[in-house]
Amino acid sequence: MSRTVAVIGGGITGVTTAYALAKRGVAVTLIERHRYAAMETSYANGGQLSASHAEVWNHKATIWKALKWMTRRDAPLLLNPTPGWHKLSWFAEFLAAMPDYERNTIATARMAIAARAHLFAWAEEEKIAFDHRRAGILHVYRDQRGFERAAGVSRLLAQGGLQRRAVSLLEMRAIEPALHGDFYGGYYTDSDSTGDIHKFTSGLADACARLGVACRYGQEITALAREHGKVRVSMGEDSAVFDAVVICAGTASRVMAAMLGDHVNVYPVKGYSITVQLDDGASRAAAPCVSLLDDATKLVSSRLGEDRLRVAGTAEFNGFNDDIRADRIRPLLQWVEQCFPGVNTRKVVPWAGLRPMLPAMLPKVGPGKAPGVYYNTGHGHLGWTLAAATAEMVAEAVAPSSSAADR
Repeated sequence: MSRTVAVIGGGITGVTTAYALAKRGVAVTLIERHRYAAMETSYANGGQLSASHAEVWNHKATIWKALKWMTRRDAPLLLNPTPGWHKLSWFAEFLAAMPDYERNTIATARMAIAARAHLFAWAEEEKIAFDHRRAGILHVYRDQRGFERAAGVSRLLAQGGLQRRAVSLLEMRAIEPALHGDFYGGYYTDSDSTGDIHKFTSGLADACARLGVACRYGQEITALAREHGKVRVSMGEDSAVFDAVVICAGTASRVMAAMLGDHVNVYPVKGYSITVQLDDGASRAAAPCVSLLDDATKLVSSRLGEDRLRVAGTAEFNGFNDDIRADRIRPLLQWVEQCFPGVNTRKVVPWAGLRPMLPAMLPKVGPGKAPGVYYNTGHGHLGWTLAAATAEMVAEAVAPSSSAADR
């Protein structure tokens, strides 16, 4: 009889984990509180599969910018100064991880590169259409200081196996002719790509069901407990016992980990996005085809198919608050209007999601303290980029395969 495993969470990390386990012949139950997969943070993110964005935030430059922006409601990084134990403990651990900035950046780049092969192979095998565009990602810098600092980041990424090259203003214009504005220079990573995370996750969830995964949607976890060497998962009045459980519950992972005796200090860092409908030919011609990251504004853009432009970014430390604030959406709209003035922004869909972020900016992947308890959570702003690799890592920990041929 195959081992029974509950995967908690139906976002990108949960669905990829369920898939990786099912491919190993494990009897998987996927438990998600929404009616469908990918309805929270995996719904409308920036769309980038960006190993070039692997730099962790534990750097003095991030601290300085956060302090400088504290009085601006439209700041790229916004910190609610109201104290709270969760927030204070998170920032204490964030500061403690600063000496590991270089090592963690290199490790993240390696994971991101490893994830590509799995994700692309799964999409091809399961015939998942997700508006995948392999046109690279262009990082743009508005001043010399930012451009020169990026050179140091590029050296770290290279140690992780990623090559991105410096490009002049003239080369930037050749890579993305639609871009308007005053810039100093850029860095281009041709191996990065973009896609619609919601389409991919939904397609992979359907593949999971075809592989025999029991998908239990609309189920709220009320308790988790170790019981005679197994794990009892309670969903209201209903409960079931599994040989193992994998927590992929995003921002809810901290509470669930505490039920099982583990400290997983995930904090909800809110990000925003807008999806611009490119309904007319002029807008489609004026919108970018290459994915961008604007260092000054901390905004990213991705072209999703021919008729959608996704713009996302900002980081808001404001607890479990998923309100869509007009003053946080406005900078995204203004960025489109300034950088791509020919794009009609009459029809725009705003969105906000809570990124599950750990203080050291590396996800928690692997076993907990108790036998049968595993984690794949805390990916922060790189869940879409890292999920396929961390899913393979945790699946191998739960159900080791004797050889690649067994998979």
